[in-house]
Amino acid sequence: MAKLKVDGKEIEVPDHYTLLQAAEAAGAEVPRFCFHERLSIAGNCRMCLVEVKGGPPKPQASCAMGVRDLRPGPEGQLPEVFTNTPMVKKAREGVMEFLLINHPLDCPICDQGGECDLQDQAMAFGMDSSRFHENKRAVEDKYIGPLVKTIMTRCIHCTRCVRFTTEVAGISELGLIGRGEDAEITTYLEQAMTSELQGNVIDLCPVGALTARPYAFQARPWELTKTESIDVMDAVGSAIRVDTRGREVMRILPRNNDAVNEEWISDKTRFIWDGLRTQRLDRPYVRRDGKLKPASWGEAFAAIRDAVSATTPDRIGAIAGDLAAVEEMYALKRLMASLGSTNIDCRQDGAALNPALGRASYIFNPTIEGIENADAILIVGANPRFEASVLNARIRKRFRAGPLPIGVIGEFGDLRYDYEALGAGPDALKDIAGGNGTFFEALKKAERPLIIVGQGALARPDGAAVLGLTAKLAMAVDAVGPDWNGFAVLHHAAARVGGLDIGFVPEEGGKDAAAMLEGTDLLFLLGADEIDMGKVKSGFVVYVGTHGDAGAHRADVILPASAYTEKSGTYVNTEGRVQQTSRAGFAPGDAREDWAILRALSDVLGHRLPFDSLGQLRRELYGEHPHLARIDRIEAGSADDVAGAARIAGRIEKAGFVSPVRDFYLTNPIARASAVMAECSALAQGGFKQAAE
Repeated sequence: MAKLKVDGKEIEVPDHYTLLQAAEAAGAEVPRFCFHERLSIAGNCRMCLVEVKGGPPKPQASCAMGVRDLRPGPEGQLPEVFTNTPMVKKAREGVMEFLLINHPLDCPICDQGGECDLQDQAMAFGMDSSRFHENKRAVEDKYIGPLVKTIMTRCIHCTRCVRFTTEVAGISELGLIGRGEDAEITTYLEQAMTSELQGNVIDLCPVGALTARPYAFQARPWELTKTESIDVMDAVGSAIRVDTRGREVMRILPRNNDAVNEEWISDKTRFIWDGLRTQRLDRPYVRRDGKLKPASWGEAFAAIRDAVSATTPDRIGAIAGDLAAVEEMYALKRLMASLGSTNIDCRQDGAALNPALGRASYIFNPTIEGIENADAILIVGANPRFEASVLNARIRKRFRAGPLPIGVIGEFGDLRYDYEALGAGPDALKDIAGGNGTFFEALKKAERPLIIVGQGALARPDGAAVLGLTAKLAMAVDAVGPDWNGFAVLHHAAARVGGLDIGFVPEEGGKDAAAMLEGTDLLFLLGADEIDMGKVKSGFVVYVGTHGDAGAHRADVILPASAYTEKSGTYVNTEGRVQQTSRAGFAPGDAREDWAILRALSDVLGHRLPFDSLGQLRRELYGEHPHLARIDRIEAGSADDVAGAARIAGRIEKAGFVSPVRDFYLTNPIARASAVMAECSALAQGGFKQAAE
């Protein structure tokens, strides 16, 4: 620790702090443009100037000078830093004057207006006039893809975007070329950026040089209602803020959560919002004469009642989709139980995960934040870059922090960090689990080895055997102990862990998802669209969902539901963290919240569910599963669960592991309804080679 005085206030801070961080710890406000806590130090905007007592007779850049560089006074007095002296004030005014020399007067039409660091700091620390009367410099705008709009004349060369793409996203596609007045940020070849995290440069840009292309000219920040919520586009559970105007979602921004997403979100999370308003189901439909026709709620419920009465309980099934909240899965489970059916499943991809094995057998035990403590990583049957982009950035962060052996079994692609390709399928896993190879030795030597197994390894006929083999390897390399559990199951479906937590799987004698497709007379699909509808042999299909996607096209009755931004719902992320979304707007037309639909349906079926409000439902839910009441907490799994999974044996196939995410941009009904995601998908298929229009 180091002691110093900031504006006469004595403080003690870690000796690796910069003067800027020390000033903030003392409560002093220091303006900055280029400095960012999660990026390397550039020291090129000079806005954070401070005065150091006893130092050179000039202001110092506080972001680039550490507290360990300070020297005490001649008699051992504490070093002193001043953030508000006349020298500092004059220096900052000079820096701001230079920054504004070439900056255009775009504030009335700039999308950053009202949220612009340059605006705020010019008001607080700048001058009230300019002495520059010559022509301003102009820079040609660059095409860097369909997501980020560039107006490079506004750029102040803080290089935050360059450092983010290089350090966090792992691509070197943005850079600064030229010198002096000719300096500019560019992709050079003017092709679309390929990162799934590129939208974060919009938040990082302190001026309006990089803004959201889909959001351009849509709204001003003071017009929007801001709601804190959780993302469900993957199983990471990133903290987000949903901005709405009236009923419509206008944009989605990240919130800071160091334990989960830090302050990054994926492009799918950020730009999905136009899919929330298109292809929506806003009224019930019933299939008559081979065609879906609008109906009232009463008519839709009557059709379902007739279908239920025409069959037996063992011929009724329910499959929950990837975006379902815990509340509606719990309501559907209770409804199916009241009908006498045990045919329920939340694993629409057929993943071999069973809550009977214990919680540690299906969650990311070391936690997302714990990735930074790992000292060897094995990835089995997963592509974290596409299945959990923000989590992949955390792996890259650990990779950059120091030596880290990373091995991959499965598909090989650009994961944004170096790794050793160990093999394509189970044979390579079996070889390592048998104690062979240098990578087994690397895992064995590591103090905190991390073994990540993805759905590409588990959603196979031999998935249970692969799970057992992976757990066996984890036990063999001492990855599971009292202080560290390095067995990590990576999910890509937001609903999956919550469904497993409440036991939304078939009981003894019940049918799983694959068996239900061919062996039921009545099938409930709770937003389940990622199954092969051609295999659905059920005579009658009820679809409860939000969009006119695959499930709705196959349905005999459609019951319109609320999207994740239109309800308060509980989700459990891949590490087992309980989270809740918040309602930011209301569903269109006659659409209702899923649990309320199921509650009303239960009345018509003569099996009334014992709750009339969301609060009552949650009381029932928390009574059966108390850990779901502990929001933002993780109920840790037991090491014995992994040991139990390690005892699973079975025949293992030869086929290689294949990631379940074939197109990052089109993984769910909301994404497939989004024009922005469709454009990104088409661009990705073409290798991001489309030129600027």
